[in-house]
Amino acid sequence: MHTTPVSLLERLRQSSAPQAWERFVELYTPLLYHWARRLGLQESDAADLVQDIFSVLVEELPRFEYQPGKRFRGWLWTVTLNRFRERRRRRDPTPQGGEETLTLASTPDGVTEVAEAEYRTYLVDRALRLMQAEFQPVTWQACWEYVVASRPAAEVAAELHISVNAVHLAKSRVLRRLRQELKGLLD
Repeated sequence: MHTTPVSLLERLRQSSAPQAWERFVELYTPLLYHWARRLGLQESDAADLVQDIFSVLVEELPRFEYQPGKRFRGWLWTVTLNRFRERRRRRDPTPQGGEETLTLASTPDGVTEVAEAEYRTYLVDRALRLMQAEFQPVTWQACWEYVVASRPAAEVAAELHISVNAVHLAKSRVLRRLRQELKGLLD
């Protein structure tokens, strides 16, 4: 664990950051696969495209510099779409593409406002699942019941045999860690 909280994108810039790459792959493989399927690829072709994208990201992410005001997701979508187009050109050099591909490519960075909300929800959910093991079960459950289930802190505290303050601290710890995990990924 780093002594100073550092975002995942910043950790990926370091040459010796295998845990950061593992976390990045865990977070983004399902999303990249979903995008590949939206582009009309069959399961095996979608899996191949995801592998191609990661090979590009291994080269590009260490040089990637996050710029406030620009979306990482938009950059990642552009990498995905470019890799998809390149693979398609190699297979069939004559231009073609379904209506869905044209629609996806013509919208701003390929994703509608609904997809933006889906992306954010997906990423937060995925990060939470990966982070759960970092917390004591009582801490996790207190935060989950209080924040996600919207139960009163006093009720959660009584059920878990902890103080109301401990429920608030659990919420604070988990959400602070979530912000660290997602820093730069949701902007």
